[in-house]
Amino acid sequence: MNALLQTLQDLKPIVQVLLLPPVPLMLVLVLGAALLRRHRRLGRGVFALGLLGLWFSFTEVAADQLQQWLLGVPAALTAAQVDGLRQSAPQHSAILVLGAGVLQIAPEYDGPTLKPLTLERLRYGAWLARRSGLPLAFSGGVGWGGRAGDVGEAPVVQAVARDEFGISLRWAEGRARDTRENAAFSLPLLQQAGITRVVLVTHGHHMPRAARAFREAAGGRIELLLAPVDVRADTAYLPSEWVPSSEGFRRLRYVVYEWLGLLAGK
Repeated sequence: MNALLQTLQDLKPIVQVLLLPPVPLMLVLVLGAALLRRHRRLGRGVFALGLLGLWFSFTEVAADQLQQWLLGVPAALTAAQVDGLRQSAPQHSAILVLGAGVLQIAPEYDGPTLKPLTLERLRYGAWLARRSGLPLAFSGGVGWGGRAGDVGEAPVVQAVARDEFGISLRWAEGRARDTRENAAFSLPLLQQAGITRVVLVTHGHHMPRAARAFREAAGGRIELLLAPVDVRADTAYLPSEWVPSSEGFRRLRYVVYEWLGLLAGK
């Protein structure tokens, strides 16, 4: 059984390559080109569909729309909700930030540093902690794809929180390799400290999967308040957001990845 699980983990990067954009759309283009010789009209239609899909897969509009259609991301906390954190049983509440990876070698820092997503989550968690007065917790380890000797997220986050944001972590869980382990390892740690409400901080695209894992692990014993990061405001799209960009493509890949994770029950 252990060998089978390890094999599945080893195949995960290959499966991701095949299922995540742009590979599926590139395969549509290849199919359209192959059909041109014998079925010219059908081939042109399939090829045009692939081109159109490839264009939109690089736009922020597509990323935002797919995020809402496929994931149903919750809204960001309002100012009133943030202000209310201080007033509602603060002694039994905590802010929990989920990790999203560490860059193991950053020459400019002469060591490891946080990947952008982890830094964005930590920044918002620190802001919430200062605004509300609630203690700050973190959960994140090395990840399934880690190598022996890799530095975990928790000690790097502790240093960044202290040195760059001027705030100390009350709890730092450093064993979790994925979202389900974030929940399984961090919630008992917080429960032992008398915490009954957790303000969960992660990116909007990751929140549906994280919320599911934490609700299942909590079993109704801990209240969850979802505090997503990077949620688009309800405003009209700018012309630049209809144009392909690296940011649009990055966001869309995250959306598809999280949707596949939900389907797979991860």
